[in-house]
Amino acid sequence: MGTPPPAYRSGPGGELGVDHDRYERLAARTGDRELVEHFTVPVRSGRAWEVPAGQLCRISAPEGPQVGDLNIWNRHDPRERMWASRTRQLQAAHVSVLDRLWSTLPFLRPLATITADSLSWYGRDGEGGRVHDLLGTRCDPYVNRMLTGEDFDFHCHSNLTRAVLPYGLSELDVHDVLNVFQCTGLNDDDRYFMKASPARAGDFIEFFAEIDLLMALSTCPGGDLSVDLWGPRAGDPLEVCRPLAVEVFRPPKELLAGWSPPQRARYQGLHGIRRAEWSGGEE
Repeated sequence: MGTPPPAYRSGPGGELGVDHDRYERLAARTGDRELVEHFTVPVRSGRAWEVPAGQLCRISAPEGPQVGDLNIWNRHDPRERMWASRTRQLQAAHVSVLDRLWSTLPFLRPLATITADSLSWYGRDGEGGRVHDLLGTRCDPYVNRMLTGEDFDFHCHSNLTRAVLPYGLSELDVHDVLNVFQCTGLNDDDRYFMKASPARAGDFIEFFAEIDLLMALSTCPGGDLSVDLWGPRAGDPLEVCRPLAVEVFRPPKELLAGWSPPQRARYQGLHGIRRAEWSGGEE
């Protein structure tokens, strides 16, 4: 007996459909891309950057396994940002090639599409782990204080907070993340688990910007997550922390022929709220 089908499905030609050929061409044709920006995010830190619509962003692990916590916003309106829970429903709890990262209401449109993933081979391991996690969220100093009684200023929430300050954003704009290179799942008690990242030096994941984006990345203080952050076996994972690299590319113009940024959601109702009715009569 098979498992039930996914709850969120659209008909032929629906908005959940993806132009496979377009994104496969964008992934395959790397020789004549133009490198627009390239930088490294050091261990236990964060950085934000812009990716214009129609460009590609690659996040890689140049020195070996390292988890990165990724946030995404509409560059021009930070109220529109990645919606991790809806992306889990529309795509998957662990994302890979041709999955899209969707935005919050009332916008509800793909912010980015994954075009390449060197870990797409990993699938599901013997313990139920998968990579590129949307099940969990960023580590933060509030939970750390609750679990350990100690303050630590370089959890992913704090790294992302510092990263977005130059763009006029604050801690309140930091949201649930895509945990890049992170291997997670649910155990037999339906509890969230994390395990050591299977990423190797040179592994990468790549995104196509569907609209003008602001992206921010934290190099997780847990490094590759081979050392427990909390619990009876907790230790300091500094020795398994590594940098992450970011590259932004402009693809050849002909690969974008026929493409246009997605429009915001078409729902135009008033949520059942009636418009006020005004009479023209005198009181």
